[in-house]
Amino acid sequence: MRAHTSALVSLVLGLAAVPGLAAAPASAAPARPIAYAAWDTGADLRTGTLAGVRVAHGRLVLGTPLAARTYDGRHYDRGSWTGPWTTSAFALTQLVASWSATTPGDSWIEVQARGRSASGTTSSWDTLGRWTSGDGFTTRTSVGGQGDDLADVDVDTLTAPGGFTSWQLRVSLMRVAGATTASPAVDTLGAMTSRLPAGDAATSRPGVARGVVLDVPRYSQMAHRGHYPRWGGGGEAWCSPTSTSMVLGYYDALPDPSTWAWVPSGHTDPWVDEAARSTYDAAYEGTGNWPFNTAYAAPLAGHAFVTRLRSLREAEQFIVAGIPLVASISFGSGELSGAPISASNGHLVVIAGFTDTGDVVVNDPAARTRDGVRRTYDRGQFEDAWLPRSGGLVYVITDDAHPLPGGVHTNW
Repeated sequence: MRAHTSALVSLVLGLAAVPGLAAAPASAAPARPIAYAAWDTGADLRTGTLAGVRVAHGRLVLGTPLAARTYDGRHYDRGSWTGPWTTSAFALTQLVASWSATTPGDSWIEVQARGRSASGTTSSWDTLGRWTSGDGFTTRTSVGGQGDDLADVDVDTLTAPGGFTSWQLRVSLMRVAGATTASPAVDTLGAMTSRLPAGDAATSRPGVARGVVLDVPRYSQMAHRGHYPRWGGGGEAWCSPTSTSMVLGYYDALPDPSTWAWVPSGHTDPWVDEAARSTYDAAYEGTGNWPFNTAYAAPLAGHAFVTRLRSLREAEQFIVAGIPLVASISFGSGELSGAPISASNGHLVVIAGFTDTGDVVVNDPAARTRDGVRRTYDRGQFEDAWLPRSGGLVYVITDDAHPLPGGVHTNW
């Protein structure tokens, strides 16, 4: 399956969905309202309501616990942060949260969201993910069966068919009761909101990145076919962690070899096995949970989040800034010429650059070997597989040396 300045960011409509990014020129195509907002500095986090947590060194950590919680047969000390209500300039119908956190020992976090309709009705809190850095104590998982009032959750996406005019995030920090180990810590919490039109999008005109191709390393998901069925079994199931690993490799930010020492010698690119293990969603039974991938990447590279873009013209601005993007696409037979697989109802690839004529240069992990990973796709075919299908969804993963387009600093 399927960005920040030093203050709260929310950019919508004619502006771009990440800070500092200039929007594509207006056209006759339907508007694609998208916004991204985040809380990332100590000052940002102090705008929320703290209960059992405190802000230390720009991060949320447990303070005097708010209350105990029993989960999976164990008792946890709990604290929570509740963000302020964020008003939307449009009636959003989808929300995808992102976070950067660490959870040492037997600790974990839970991210939730709720919304308010135009009539003033407030929805219940819906859980967008129970996240842990490791898997030795608790299980990393999404939560199903939440369609009880104004919204529902589809794996990693809050959906509100009637639309929300404002929304709110909450994160709870849990550590096993009585533990003296380090606290779980949340560095950044944010969300992309959108209300997207139905139908195809017009092919965008080539822009500033013509002829620019980034030197992103090439890894094949198919080289892992049959690996570790408990984490999806490799092969076709591992497009997301393989794409995430390619971007981490580009920044020289792959995990330390000690973290994948459990992989037997002789396995190709064992850091991909580690990424699959570290992004696996037990309820979804796969590694394609979008924010689970960015949550894995964020502490390694420095910064990562999920958002949507309106066209490849916006993607080009990232490429010029030296930032490759992981894009979520889907396509039927004959709809993406040159692809290593004939069709997919959910696939992740890395946008690495553009040809002189504006076609898209990608690293497609579905190739059988590394040698076939680099591909060039027709611009119009790629946008048709990306914009109407996932809404232009991307993982933005970057480091301090590659600030976001527009010169925005990355002191997040």
